[in-house]
Amino acid sequence: MPVRNDAGRMPWWARLAAGLLVLAGLLVLVAKADLIPGLPNPFAETTKDRSGPVVLKSIKDMSRFEGASGNFQVIVDLQKDATFLPDAVRGRRTLYVGAGSVNAYVEFGNLSDNAVKVSDDRTSATIKLPHANLERTSLDPKRSYVVAQQRGFFDRISDFFSSIPDQQQEQVQSLAADKIQAAAKDSGLGSRAEANTRAMLQQLLTSLGFTKVTVTFS
Repeated sequence: MPVRNDAGRMPWWARLAAGLLVLAGLLVLVAKADLIPGLPNPFAETTKDRSGPVVLKSIKDMSRFEGASGNFQVIVDLQKDATFLPDAVRGRRTLYVGAGSVNAYVEFGNLSDNAVKVSDDRTSATIKLPHANLERTSLDPKRSYVVAQQRGFFDRISDFFSSIPDQQQEQVQSLAADKIQAAAKDSGLGSRAEANTRAMLQQLLTSLGFTKVTVTFS
């Protein structure tokens, strides 16, 4: 009587697992290739928004006129080196593109009593306003990004145990905002806001019957 040799046969549980893997692979191929219309993809992902409701924390009345807004972009190249070690061993360099906007406004909230003077016949008016100010730079996260980052050997190791990458990100963002803010001061954005504020007030008062409207900034 012949003896049956089972030494080379795969165990039943292994054959079952292999069959399930093959079946799962076939299902994925069929779902992705859309061979059977109407068959749902068992591996499709769904996104659910479980955020809570928006809570109003405070309301602030605005007493300013935003007369101009400038869009800026800057490339920040920040490098940190060790004094006696090469960059491949210890060093960090980040190339960051920062894009943001700066608004220029004229404040109306602190005007003095004699800031507005109207003639007796109400045909002319003189308005004295403070010079335009610049708001802080508002970086656009959708248009700001890290282009490249180089790290030394020890920096790569330390990144696993510290928050240095986050600090580096914050540093280049702050540096980009400061550079944009400085550029906004030299761009004539304040003068543009004052000119637009003057034009707005002249048009408004002219529509109310004034024939001469003088707006000065001091």
